[in-house]
Amino acid sequence: MNPNNLKYSKNHEWIGLDVFNDHNNEKAYVGITHFAQKELGDIVYLDIEETIIGKKIKEGNIFGTIEAVKTVSDLFMPVSGRILEFNKILLSNPEYINKDSYNEGWILKIKILNKKEYDQLMSIKEYKKYIGEK
Repeated sequence: MNPNNLKYSKNHEWIGLDVFNDHNNEKAYVGITHFAQKELGDIVYLDIEETIIGKKIKEGNIFGTIEAVKTVSDLFMPVSGRILEFNKILLSNPEYINKDSYNEGWILKIKILNKKEYDQLMSIKEYKKYIGEK
């Protein structure tokens, strides 16, 4: 994933279309931004229920939590979607999110249920302005 090709939520999640495997642009990967992982610090635990696969979760709803050394933060869906897969490697290696939040550190693979929600998310330029980065 390339941060320039992703969309961003105000809750600091990113979403990237799976353009190589889905030409309809309905499937996408979801993770937290580099900014978010940096703010959290060393990530030590990811809490996502195994039963999440197949569930539909609406935009803005919580799909799990992420724990760092000094804090716990909720994970929010950037768009309404049906959960296809989650990155189980993160259960034993949550530090991948710190090392590479846009590739090895992806969290979910989803089927987008409302493309309009995706279209309304921020571009990298808008997100950088939102977090005060130049």
